[in-house]
Amino acid sequence: MPETMSLTVNGEACTVTVTPRTQLAEVLRDHLDLTGTHLGCEQGVCGACTVMMDGKPVRSCITYANACDGATIKTIEGYADDPVMDSLRAAFSRHHALQCGFCTPGMLATARDIVARFDAPDEATIRHELSGNLCRCTGYVGIVGAIREVIGERNHDG
Repeated sequence: MPETMSLTVNGEACTVTVTPRTQLAEVLRDHLDLTGTHLGCEQGVCGACTVMMDGKPVRSCITYANACDGATIKTIEGYADDPVMDSLRAAFSRHHALQCGFCTPGMLATARDIVARFDAPDEATIRHELSGNLCRCTGYVGIVGAIREVIGERNHDG
């Protein structure tokens, strides 16, 4: 039986009617046309579908939409005026931290979370934090380098 739920996505209030087994990724992609959230494994393993829910990263492919009623969601499309995300995007480009781009939205969401939570993580910590996001193209060297650069810039400026 369909249920109506309300949530805030990228700063906008939304109301959708979905069945109880509808995943958050489906709401974002099919109901709200936010296709930057990618579906890879649909089992919560690859991280391509990572979005922020109430300030924490979640796998939208295994998060039931009805569990998100009242939540605040931020997808890759919601970072238009975010200076940290701007820095991450530029650093990902400089470090060749993206190739095919499939993992990039989830990887950037996770990278943004790492930058926000850690003052001076070492490479092992960054790699551990990224372990839920799979990339088949880059080998992670550029991704880790980009994150370290942005954290270094933040620490240098702060």
